[in-house]
Amino acid sequence: MKAEVDEAEVAGLEVRLATSMEEVEAAQRLRYRVFYDEMGAQPTPEMAAAGRDFDDFDEVCDHLLVIDRSRGDGAGMVVGTYRLQRRDSGKFLRFYSASEYDISKIAAFSGHVLELGRSCVDPAYRTRMTMQSLWRGIAGYVFAHNIDLMFGCASLHGTDPKALAVPLSFLYHNHLAPEEIRPRALPGLYREMNLLPPGDITARQAVETLPPLIKGYLRLGGFVGDGAVVDHQFNTTDVCVIVKTDLITDKYFRHYDRTATRNL
Repeated sequence: MKAEVDEAEVAGLEVRLATSMEEVEAAQRLRYRVFYDEMGAQPTPEMAAAGRDFDDFDEVCDHLLVIDRSRGDGAGMVVGTYRLQRRDSGKFLRFYSASEYDISKIAAFSGHVLELGRSCVDPAYRTRMTMQSLWRGIAGYVFAHNIDLMFGCASLHGTDPKALAVPLSFLYHNHLAPEEIRPRALPGLYREMNLLPPGDITARQAVETLPPLIKGYLRLGGFVGDGAVVDHQFNTTDVCVIVKTDLITDKYFRHYDRTATRNL
């Protein structure tokens, strides 16, 4: 996918899917720098030796890239990435989120389903424009493949849910998914999100504590599943986020160029 000519291109950013293994490896190197070097995740010995974050999903997923050509043609040109897996792609492996959540209700959903994950942005590019570029890319992908529902695990930094009581409680009280599509954290992994009563939280206070990615999902009308999951390897507390694309507002997706889907 190539984004329409807009402010992102003027700023020198290109948004499209990876077209080679070299570009996928560039995304994996960015993921390693962000997740392991910066955020303290624990790599396997193989990952540490390669300096890349990788697993078996990388071979079956599409990889959305934000590219800055001013950084050359090597791995450093990839400044943002998102991993995308369509259930009806013909190479579907399994849902990554199923390792943390009971997603049987999503699996039973009859429409086209997209799982998103492994999102990260280079520290020097954590701007509104870069995030908008990623959302443009996802929008084009959604329109190109007629996606009806997209979901995935999104992370809050840290492994102590009590320290994250404000954002977790806010999400639980205000954005819990409808019962018919609601995932639930697996037994043994389930951590309570309802840690504070609604009256103890102001929306402004809570939103300021949310990572930009989760805020982006909420702007699109997103919901969360029941229960958080602590991921010690990645030094995060995860929530499962769900977006039904028929609820996406005009403001955020419909004005994106639906014809800009040539490379999807």
